[in-house]
Amino acid sequence: MAMTEQQNMMRRLQVQSFVLTDVQLYLDTHPDDPKALECYRKYRHLREQTMADYVNRFGPINSMQVESDSRWTWVDTPWPWEGTV
Repeated sequence: MAMTEQQNMMRRLQVQSFVLTDVQLYLDTHPDDPKALECYRKYRHLREQTMADYVNRFGPINSMQVESDSRWTWVDTPWPWEGTV
C-alpha cells in the first residue's frame, strides 16, 4: 500500500528523530567526535525543516506548535494519532 504524503513526511520525522537520539547517545560517550557532531547538526537541521514543512502543510503535531493569536487551532484538524497518518 502506498503511503500518503502526510504519512511519508511523518515517517521521515520518525527516522530523523531516531537518528538524532542515536547520535546523542553516541555523543554522550564520545563528545569530541567531529563526524558525530556534524551528523547531529545535519539531522537536527533536516528534522527542523521537515517539521516546519509538516506543520505548514498538515497542522501542528503537538499543541506547542499552535501559532494563532485569535483561536486555539489545535482542534481544527485531526490529531496526528487519529488514523490520518
